[in-house]
Amino acid sequence: MTYSVAVVGGTGYAGVELLRLLAEHPEVHLKSITSRGDAGKAVSDSFPNLRGIVDQVFIKPDSQQLAEHDLVFFATPHGICMDMAPELIKKGVKVVDLGADFRINNVPLWEQYYAMPHSCPDLIKQAAYGLPELHREAIKKASLVANPGCYPTATLLALTPLLKNKLINIEQIIVDAKSGVSGAGRAAKMPNIYAEVAEDFRAYGLPAHRHSPEIAEQLSFLAGTDVDLSFVPHLLPMIRGILATIYTNLLDDDVNLQSLYEKHYQGEVFVDVLPQGHLPNTASVRGSNKCRIAVHQKPSSKQLIVISVIDNLLKGAAGQAVQNMNLMLGLPEELGITAVSVYP
Repeated sequence: MTYSVAVVGGTGYAGVELLRLLAEHPEVHLKSITSRGDAGKAVSDSFPNLRGIVDQVFIKPDSQQLAEHDLVFFATPHGICMDMAPELIKKGVKVVDLGADFRINNVPLWEQYYAMPHSCPDLIKQAAYGLPELHREAIKKASLVANPGCYPTATLLALTPLLKNKLINIEQIIVDAKSGVSGAGRAAKMPNIYAEVAEDFRAYGLPAHRHSPEIAEQLSFLAGTDVDLSFVPHLLPMIRGILATIYTNLLDDDVNLQSLYEKHYQGEVFVDVLPQGHLPNTASVRGSNKCRIAVHQKPSSKQLIVISVIDNLLKGAAGQAVQNMNLMLGLPEELGITAVSVYP
């Protein structure tokens, strides 16, 4: 069986990656690609890499037309999916939101960080948080999946084995994370143009980045209680990739953490725990849906450093969205997203 899918908002960086993956997916038909601003324009005119691969034009989003699909992706800014998803779900259409509309359960907190009222707070309770390594069974049953943010993906995969086993001091978790410029989106913004970014390295999003409450909420779910999180994102002068360096303290230093991580992620296709002493780098995951993790503990010390790398446009966005789609449609989870990293 071939499933019919649509992409709403296919003009951003996550959107074009989604189009690339779906166009070559063996079990789906990429039927519709929408854009309000580019309606009528050939997709390949915006993205020459898709010439001969996606021979379609952008169309204006229309709820009635979108309801004719099995699954709809929203690669849109916050506020778009929550206005359209309820009607689609009522008509039996599955939805994957790459935006932030359903990522945070605490509605007042979401409204505070995103500076708008939430139009369908009741639907948040139905949404599965789309990190398959944590919520695989819930995703399989879901009609609505909230695709995680890129920083949360890298952070949560790095900390899950520790929190699930109650091994760390939850009152001191420091996440020092760096992202390539594509994480800021495709819209023209002065701080992100080449002359501003090249030969520069900066922190941003303080005092509280929008991913902070998402990360903290998910960490608290894992820990079973509130955690004290310090999260500082930085902008790197490169196109794609995220590296998160996480500092915390063990409650007990007599634990074989390498073995713990290897056992926890055994069988996970998209999580690679590196051998002891190795360090992950962003180039090793570029163009792939992989997350690579390394654990480093000071000898005879409770101080712990965990390093996690992902491609922010794949495991941090489009690749993970397809992984979620596969689970929702009953397809093999890794179908269409097993490409090897691009090197150099």
